[in-house]
Amino acid sequence: MATATTSRRRLIGRIAFLVVTLIAFYFVLPGLLATFDALPRLRDVYPAWFAVVLVLEGASFVAIWELQRIALGAKSWFDIACSHTAGNAVGRAVPGGVAAGGALQLKMLAQAGFDMPTATTALAATGLLSTAILFALPVLALPAVPFVAINQQLVEGALLAVFLFFVLFAFSALMIRSDRAVDAVGRTIGWIAARLHIGDGSDLGARVVESRNVIRRELRYSWKRAVPAAAANQLFDFLALEASLLAVGASVDPILVLLAYVAAATLSMIPITPGGLGFVEAGLAGVLTLAGASPDEAVLATLLYRLFSYWLPLPLGLGASIAFSRRHRTTAAPTS
Repeated sequence: MATATTSRRRLIGRIAFLVVTLIAFYFVLPGLLATFDALPRLRDVYPAWFAVVLVLEGASFVAIWELQRIALGAKSWFDIACSHTAGNAVGRAVPGGVAAGGALQLKMLAQAGFDMPTATTALAATGLLSTAILFALPVLALPAVPFVAINQQLVEGALLAVFLFFVLFAFSALMIRSDRAVDAVGRTIGWIAARLHIGDGSDLGARVVESRNVIRRELRYSWKRAVPAAAANQLFDFLALEASLLAVGASVDPILVLLAYVAAATLSMIPITPGGLGFVEAGLAGVLTLAGASPDEAVLATLLYRLFSYWLPLPLGLGASIAFSRRHRTTAAPTS
């Protein structure tokens, strides 16, 4: 009876989430369709720009692989790259996919021989670091604000990002220093896991504390590599957007593009649609227009940028999953 009740609740929850997603798509669909209406105009973009955007996005992915490799203390990139690429693709393909993508990456890392609590803590730590770098970017733009004509909405978005940076910084500091806080988070996750029957959550608090200590010790000696890797992940992605604007002939101050990029990246975190699909297209085109691009340039640049940052990783994730399965078909790889 209990199992039937739990299954019924899960089904109701999934249906409710699907309904919310469909409603969200209804509101963002006009902007999404407007973006794809510009697809034939990509033929007017000089072909070399496609290669530039591709290389920049590829460098962004390599940077996050390096960051996760450092946190996990692994020597090989193969398992990190394949698991991240596959998990990233799933995260972009399904509504609320961040959790599903993270779960897939953890499953693949476990299959490769990594300790689950350590891998969970490492991915959480690298995610927080990368996000903190993202929200810190507007701080770099503040000294130039008096010399640039900035739309008030972009200023408000930048201030919100700075506020979120300090919130994340405070939370990360608490997680690094307080065993009690980490234990409480672990026990809460364990309780939720037990309630949802998705795993053994017993003694998870102590295991997470132990894993946090491992990651903290690992990063203590490699932060000089970890922080630049996290920064490079965001920087190359931003440069891909800047290159997309240049490719369509838009002339926008890089400081304003940076603020627009942070706003768009924040929109991509909205879990209602897969990878923020629709929200990012409409929002990014809008903020690029506020930054000084013409509406046509903003839409075309958004389309070019999203082709490489959102759509291309989907088939690459499938390929990474296949390559990983072939290597680990019979045996698990060591953690180093």
